[in-house]
Amino acid sequence: MLYDAYEFQRSWLASASAMATFGANWLKNPSNPFGYLGGGPMMASALEVFAHASASRGKPAFGLDHVVIDGREVAVHEEIVAQKPFGQLKRFVREGVSGGPKLLIVAPMSGHFATLLRGTVERMLPVADVYITDWRDAKLVPLADGHFDLEDYLDYLIGFLEAIGPNEGEGGTHMLAVCQPSVPSLAAVAVMSADKHPCRPRTLTMMGGPVDTREAPTAVNTLATERPFAWFEQNVIATVPALYPGAGRKVYPGFLQLSGFMTMNLGNHMMSHYEMFKHLVTGDGESADATKSFYDEYRSVCDMTAEFYLQTIDVVFQNHKLPRGEMMHRGRRIDLNAITDVGLLAIEGERDDISGLGQTKAALTLSTNLPEDKKRYYMAEGVGHYGIFNGSKWRTRIAPVVEEWMAAHGG
Repeated sequence: MLYDAYEFQRSWLASASAMATFGANWLKNPSNPFGYLGGGPMMASALEVFAHASASRGKPAFGLDHVVIDGREVAVHEEIVAQKPFGQLKRFVREGVSGGPKLLIVAPMSGHFATLLRGTVERMLPVADVYITDWRDAKLVPLADGHFDLEDYLDYLIGFLEAIGPNEGEGGTHMLAVCQPSVPSLAAVAVMSADKHPCRPRTLTMMGGPVDTREAPTAVNTLATERPFAWFEQNVIATVPALYPGAGRKVYPGFLQLSGFMTMNLGNHMMSHYEMFKHLVTGDGESADATKSFYDEYRSVCDMTAEFYLQTIDVVFQNHKLPRGEMMHRGRRIDLNAITDVGLLAIEGERDDISGLGQTKAALTLSTNLPEDKKRYYMAEGVGHYGIFNGSKWRTRIAPVVEEWMAAHGG
């Protein structure tokens, strides 16, 4: 019922968005005399803001077709290295460039597509052979393809590292987990370390991840703990309607995740749209386009399987099973003490309102058998959650730390 109501609203807003776009373009047409009236530009700008806010969105493209390396422009194309029902391993091939470290960027499965990390990929392309986990929208996965939970997530990560190949050669293989996947990535490294797996990475960088949410709880953490587990089962899980390939699958809808994040910072989002309106009125299209680009990505959401979402609530946020040594994988307890030779870098943002200070750093404390020279912590001053992996501070202050860490453990 919840999903059906959303689809009805989405269809209505799509029509309203199309009408608003038509109205805005009509008012901005130089041959339209009404566009020159006192309220013409203001009305056109208001319609354009509404049209953008209410438009339907699908999966964005990465759009990274070239990179500059040592002052030379190098063509880039995407390649699918491994494909599974709920996600694929994508590689950004730099044509004519070989060697160097291999970097697996683990994108969050938290309601957004992997393209949310476009800026992360773009910054690392000049220095690494970049791969990324390209998770699939659960509503597009047929029921016949089975289920996907947190343990499956670990299996996918291990399988993707195996697809990249044994950890040998120049630079080796490294992992970079952004936010939510810090937990399964750390757990996968522990499992592979216990097995002395030849494809385990040389380093794991965790950025703004909820390794131990008992440290400096945020509003997101409080939301996950103030209600009983049964509340989430009963109130936020929906059934995919018949118009999608995954009809009948139980999911946590992406639109619920988006509405939650928007509500948490509603004032900021309203001000962003008001600023966009002012830029359009004054003819500052470049500033307005920057805001549009951000929200094009931010509002492009996807569904998660119910079992993955609920298990994450239980294991990560309510019972803290990894830091307590109680997290399991295929009948085995995950022991962080098994990590003895994989360098761990924990990065946190001083102003992160999603993963509080200390939550990612906890991984270093919990890995008691890892030598101190294979641990590093970096706190990015004045940086919020999204600034950790995107924007100028990521490019100029944080990425160099990741590069140095990979280089130090590349041999």
